[in-house]
Amino acid sequence: MIKYYKHAEDQIKERKVSKKEVEMTIKNPVEVVNGRRNRKIAHKVFNGKLLRVVYEEEEDEIIVVSAYRAEPKRYLGREKWR
Repeated sequence: MIKYYKHAEDQIKERKVSKKEVEMTIKNPVEVVNGRRNRKIAHKVFNGKLLRVVYEEEEDEIIVVSAYRAEPKRYLGREKWR
C-alpha cells in the first residue's frame, strides 16, 4: 500500500507530478538508491526528465516523503536514461 505525507501531496500537486507517475516510479524504477534516514529514492525517466521519489518503507506500506523532477544526467549514468 502506498500512502503520502500531507507535505508530499502538497509538493506533487504544486510540482505537477501525478500520483500515477509516483506510483509507477516506486513499482518499476530504473534504480533505487539509499537516501538519508533510511529512506529510499526511486528513479524513473518520463519525457526526458527524471522523477525522483523519496519514500520510507514501514512493514507492509510505503510512505511517500517527496517527489520532484530533475535532470537525468545529474543522477543517472547515460545508459540508464537514453
